[in-house]
Amino acid sequence: MSDFKSIRKDIVLKTIEYYKARFIKAGFVPGKSRINYAGRVFDQDELVNAVEASLDFWLTEGRFSESFAEKIAEFLGIEHVLLTNSGSSANLLALSALTSEKLGEKRLRPGDEVISVAAGFPATVTPIIQLGLVPVFVDVTMPTYNIDIAMMRKAITHKTKCIFIAHTLGNPFDISSVMKLADEYNLWVIEDNCDAFGSEYNGRKTGTFGHLSTISFYPAHHITTGEGGAICTNDHLLAQLVRAFRDWGRDCYCTGGENNTCGKRFSQQFGNLPAGFDHKYVYSEIGYNLKMTDIQAAIGSAQIGKLPDFCKRRKENFNEWVRIFSRYPEYFLIPQATEGSNPAWFAFIVTLKINVPFTRDEITLYFSNNLIETRNLFAGNITKQPGFINHEWRIADNLENTDIIMNNTFFLGTYPGLTKEMFDYTEKVLSDFIHDKIK
Repeated sequence: MSDFKSIRKDIVLKTIEYYKARFIKAGFVPGKSRINYAGRVFDQDELVNAVEASLDFWLTEGRFSESFAEKIAEFLGIEHVLLTNSGSSANLLALSALTSEKLGEKRLRPGDEVISVAAGFPATVTPIIQLGLVPVFVDVTMPTYNIDIAMMRKAITHKTKCIFIAHTLGNPFDISSVMKLADEYNLWVIEDNCDAFGSEYNGRKTGTFGHLSTISFYPAHHITTGEGGAICTNDHLLAQLVRAFRDWGRDCYCTGGENNTCGKRFSQQFGNLPAGFDHKYVYSEIGYNLKMTDIQAAIGSAQIGKLPDFCKRRKENFNEWVRIFSRYPEYFLIPQATEGSNPAWFAFIVTLKINVPFTRDEITLYFSNNLIETRNLFAGNITKQPGFINHEWRIADNLENTDIIMNNTFFLGTYPGLTKEMFDYTEKVLSDFIHDKIK
């Protein structure tokens, strides 16, 4: 045993040595180093945790998964956190849970309508279609880029059963108005918190207002496990349902290595099964296997300790972009935080104003040629995407701002890896571009 512990200690020390040799990089070189819109920011802690989990060789959910989920719950002040293999899976599981027969008359059924937006990421919309529900697309307002509340109210019909929207690029939507409408019409609310982990609304963390919320740990997001996600809720029944859909649809909620947690493993009646059929093999939902591995959770357990600082740096980086782009108010619409919110910005979003002397594609190409990454606001107008054209959905009224975003909007990163030298360089590149266009 002593040899085992000694070898493990040596491996950890070598891992730290490897981190310093492999991942501590040279400084930024203007015009030669790429300025990414996002990326992994980590130190030796994540690498050591990943190696420790590998040495445990538990592989599926284990001690690190338990620790990571507890840290997320503590950070958000929420009761239940269920880890999954991606943010997209988190969205699918959250919506799937609302289709369970165990919810009785409140369950979502095929043909029910779900309020969403077209100016967003596909993973918020695809589960709606996959589960036989109907997305109802509401336009967004600018410069918050979040759902138009007045139009949303008009979009609600007797078929509307759920609201499923994201906090756009970390900027919280008008949560008070959304929850008021949900209460008024008895609607479910799912917060897609994937781009906003750490944002606040009226002093409270986003992801804690809806019946369910989701997080993504993809490398572009606020913290990363590589691939990974989570579903959060304060509702015990919804947590059980999410777990069932995540774990093959099984009714049993024992974790790996546990048996007979309920004390009734061989004494219950389910469906048309024989009385006393092993509860571990009772399937009450049509589910999946979408769990997180313990190696991923080990990385997340180290990352989440850095989240407060990451959020602080994202806010600072956002303000740097505001300073730079505010020099050209005649050309660019500057994004604005929702009233009462404190966003941990995922990105800095820019929309070209009417009749400017250049196009979105011209400026993003110029940035790209100078090694500065940009991105469009995801799908632009998702109703025009080839994969969505022939599916059933409804536009609430119009998507005028969504179409403007599709044609004239892009974003730059705010991730913690950005440095003063990168901002200075980008400021010069932007200045050169503007002067070239107006000379």
